[in-house]
Amino acid sequence: MPLALAAALGLVSWVPRAQQSANLAWSVRLAAVALLVFQVFVFVRASHRGQGRRLLFTGARAQHYGQALVQLSVFAYWGYYWRPVYEYAWLLVAQVLFAYSFDMLLGWSRRDHYIVGFGPFPIIFSTNLFLWFRDDWYFLQFVMIAVGFLGKEFVRWHRDGRLAHIFNPSAFSLGLFSLALMATRTTDLTWGQDIATTLSLAPWIYLFLFSTGLIVMYAFSITLVAASAAAVLFGLSALYAGLTGVPYFVDSEVPTAVFLGLHLLVTDPSTSARTPVGKTIFGGLYGFGVFALYALLGAIGAPTFYDKLLCVPLLNLSVQRIDRLAIAVQESRLVRRWRLDRPFSAPNAAHMAVWMIFFAVMTARGATDGRHPGDSVPFWQQACAEGRRTACARLLQIESSYCADGSGWACNEVGSHWADSHFLDSNRDLALSSFSRACELRFQAACFNLLNPEGVLRAAPRIFDLRLLLREGGPNLLTVPEGDLLVRACAHGWAFACARTAGHR
Repeated sequence: MPLALAAALGLVSWVPRAQQSANLAWSVRLAAVALLVFQVFVFVRASHRGQGRRLLFTGARAQHYGQALVQLSVFAYWGYYWRPVYEYAWLLVAQVLFAYSFDMLLGWSRRDHYIVGFGPFPIIFSTNLFLWFRDDWYFLQFVMIAVGFLGKEFVRWHRDGRLAHIFNPSAFSLGLFSLALMATRTTDLTWGQDIATTLSLAPWIYLFLFSTGLIVMYAFSITLVAASAAAVLFGLSALYAGLTGVPYFVDSEVPTAVFLGLHLLVTDPSTSARTPVGKTIFGGLYGFGVFALYALLGAIGAPTFYDKLLCVPLLNLSVQRIDRLAIAVQESRLVRRWRLDRPFSAPNAAHMAVWMIFFAVMTARGATDGRHPGDSVPFWQQACAEGRRTACARLLQIESSYCADGSGWACNEVGSHWADSHFLDSNRDLALSSFSRACELRFQAACFNLLNPEGVLRAAPRIFDLRLLLREGGPNLLTVPEGDLLVRACAHGWAFACARTAGHR
């Protein structure tokens, strides 16, 4: 069977998607060759010892195929609105083939049997929901998968009277590779940033993740983990916004990729807390960890999307202490006297009901799907003018992103910031570079700025610019009629759009 899987993996290198890059095709072939070498090693070792190797079929575990089906539904929904996901399907197949063969051979290298099941599927899907390597560096994807299975096999401890793996396998490899990518400043070798931002291209993505998450919560009783993580994140975000007047995360209360992580990454039943109070503490610490890491990563200039990945292995490592703490809290005199643990010991269905109500309240106040203040460029312009914390840096970040997407207005604004030194140290070279880009995009004011280095001319966005600036994290509004676009721009706070809308009336 490992030989057949390795051969099938080699054949995947000839499908059109793998042929798009010579490095990608060779990555798949080298992975197949590595599996063949590994198989020879296992075969020779077993032959010398006179031992056979067996496959055991003990039945499918709901924990594995249930998670895999939910994760697959996320790929299907997300991919409908961001086509690279569907184009990536053959590369997912390659990883599944590699994972089964590697896991089988790894198991046979240490014992005489391998238990066949759906275990590799949730590991592969969970890993790829957060990080892919680009085609020219795709061999690292196989290395990352191998590291996850090695961690599961070798990094173990005694828990509840039996030997068990410490780390969620996908979180273990994601955490290690995240640290390596940050240390070497090579995040651009991956699609990590694109994955984190394109989830929001799917409409009502929070509602979709919430709905699919209910399946996992019902089947595996992990409601307290996900719900407490979400409650902490929503609460801390609201507190920050109340104190500073600006959102903590740029354009949401909780980013979609983080919302995905608290449903399908941190909730692995095998590596999370077991007691009800422990699950609550475990989830709350994940929420606090993501919140703190977002600020820390931003302060050191690292990509902030790693925030949801780095703290999971640390929580896995702390899970026994968390359960001991939970038991100590439950047995304390105050808790036992007033029965303060009763809400945590309620049936899972009751916890799910509370979580549904909480999510409904968050949705009603605009904290999930729908327009968010951070989606509005005028909001950040006003916040920057008022000197609110981080507002000017975030305004530059947002406008730079729109400039990269092709908005001439945004490029001209970025150039103006570098030229007039209102909140940046003046840099004429960067200003001219941005003005040049804007002029190439046929934004007339930028062309005047190139010709007149002494002054800075600004102008209102064009209709084409509005199709980018008003997308609210979703797809560009290429088919929205001009009148509807102006109404939407007015709702976002663009004064010129309100005036033009009133003029049409």
